[in-house]
Amino acid sequence: LAAAADTAAGAPADGEMCLVLADDAFVRDLNRNYRNIDKPTNVLSFPAEDEDAIGPRLLGDVVLAFETLLREAAAEGKPALDHLAHLVVHGTLHLLGFDHEEAQEAENMEALERRILAGLGIADPYRTEPGRR
Repeated sequence: LAAAADTAAGAPADGEMCLVLADDAFVRDLNRNYRNIDKPTNVLSFPAEDEDAIGPRLLGDVVLAFETLLREAAAEGKPALDHLAHLVVHGTLHLLGFDHEEAQEAENMEALERRILAGLGIADPYRTEPGRR
């Protein structure tokens, strides 16, 4: 998943990242400490700061709140593994410098997510259809 995101976004071939599956309490603590938001979120990304390191480039860490991920997938009527894939891609793109603070940034990032996920055989995560919220 991360490799697909890296390739599509032009990341270095030797880039490495750490993926953490955590419970909501752990992610809530991270979200509170780093973003001043006292609740869990589905994914947090922490880009690496040392770009001058020797060896494979460390992109950073992506932390997924597994309980939140499962709740969201159930509420949206999509397979949990598809939602997990989407969040890994989303978090990886953040490590690569993509953001969604502005409307155009969000549009560009979502288009790239759709393209990456489609290449993995995963439906558009932003599509709304009857029975899906």
